[in-house]
Amino acid sequence: MRKIKNPWIGKEGYDCYACSPDNPIGLHMEFFEDGDDIISFWRPSEHYQGWLGTMHGGILSTLIDETCGWVITRKVQTTGMTVRLDVHYKHPVKTDEAQLTIKAHITESHRNFVTMKATIENNNAEVCVEADVVYYAMDAEKAKEMGFTHCDVEDEQLFSM
Repeated sequence: MRKIKNPWIGKEGYDCYACSPDNPIGLHMEFFEDGDDIISFWRPSEHYQGWLGTMHGGILSTLIDETCGWVITRKVQTTGMTVRLDVHYKHPVKTDEAQLTIKAHITESHRNFVTMKATIENNNAEVCVEADVVYYAMDAEKAKEMGFTHCDVEDEQLFSM
């Protein structure tokens, strides 16, 4: 598993709610590549609850959507936009979980449309949320207009899942 370098760091105007490390109210997500999977480890808190002690479904959807966006960034080497986000909440996610694991990978690609499967697991490796996601992958020219050039991983191998 290797940490993905954030290609947006240093870009003027970059303040993504999900992945910017400098957004004061953001989620500060980081991403890792492990084979076909893009993975994020994230710690919930009571500030992201919907109901007492339970994570808000919109935040859980954001975690999935952002992870899928990074699948496009790293695996397809472009930018993209969400076309469909079909989320299934299987079990409540508690705000006091030690860590959530969000995983996503490509299941199909046709022209510029990329289909992905994503999950959120709690600290006990129980799948609490599943999603089927479709992204539109921008062509290289549009990605360049949006400031994207490439997305690399750090050299050091961290560990294998």
